[in-house]
Amino acid sequence: MKMGYFFCFGRKTHDIKHPRKTDSSKHDSQSSRRSPHQHTKVPLDKIKSKGSFDGSKESQQEGTARIAAQTFTFRELAAATKNFRPECLVGEGGFGRVYRGRLESTGQIVAVKQLDRNGLQGNREFLVEVLMLSLLHHPNLVNLIGYCADGDQRLLVYEFMPLGSLEDHLHDRPSDMEPLDWNTRMKIAAGAARGLEYLHDKANPPVIYRDLKSSNILLAEGYHPKLSDFGLAKLGPVGDKTHVSTRVMGTYGYCAPEYAMTGQLTLKSDVYSFGVVLLELITGRKAIDNARLAGEHNLVAWFLACWGYSHH
Repeated sequence: MKMGYFFCFGRKTHDIKHPRKTDSSKHDSQSSRRSPHQHTKVPLDKIKSKGSFDGSKESQQEGTARIAAQTFTFRELAAATKNFRPECLVGEGGFGRVYRGRLESTGQIVAVKQLDRNGLQGNREFLVEVLMLSLLHHPNLVNLIGYCADGDQRLLVYEFMPLGSLEDHLHDRPSDMEPLDWNTRMKIAAGAARGLEYLHDKANPPVIYRDLKSSNILLAEGYHPKLSDFGLAKLGPVGDKTHVSTRVMGTYGYCAPEYAMTGQLTLKSDVYSFGVVLLELITGRKAIDNARLAGEHNLVAWFLACWGYSHH
């Protein structure tokens, strides 16, 4: 197969693996031994990034943004998740672990993402996500409640999405989960499109999501979709500029080939990723599935071949 987006894979992609339950007893015991008093609270604007938050216009805009999200201590989030017990674990990936918790102050059920200090999402992505979701508000974007930056701990607190991700309902469904009907699939596609439209056309300056995929579309009651995970988001081109030049990042199978080959990021890069998600909804196939026959591993390449086109 000839595909133009093999660049979007590996550790640099920040790809989030399929959520799975794991034995985190070791992690739990380590968390219990760590005293909350050992953590020193760090203001968000003092966090140093591993990436390239330099003096560029984008970095200045992001760095001076007003943070509206609530700040939490590590003690509060440890209490909310029962000290990060395994039974509270709802997902895991390259970024770290996600726990279901209840805030003691309000009783609200939340999702707590604890970033792996050796994982794929570093301080730069943590800062970008807090800033983006503090400034962007739309019914089809996940709501960031707050964050924790105590010492070397980095945690994000979101509204809890009870129906999981779109990926959960499309691929490797448990036997007791009914497949999505056609109307629900189109409802999810339309909601995700509205969220993307807000980022591209209503936000000022526009925002390029850069990580649209089925695992990042979370579902609230009634299968109401919300885009999540904004650590890779970038401010889009303004004025007479047509693109933003950046290091290629994204997820293999969803990354637009022209962006992968040139590093020139545009709003259309997100549109390509949305098209891949739409194909997943229509066909029920994964974007990349190496368990299928040769020639069918890549969803886009397979789909184009079915219609007599080649994908380069």
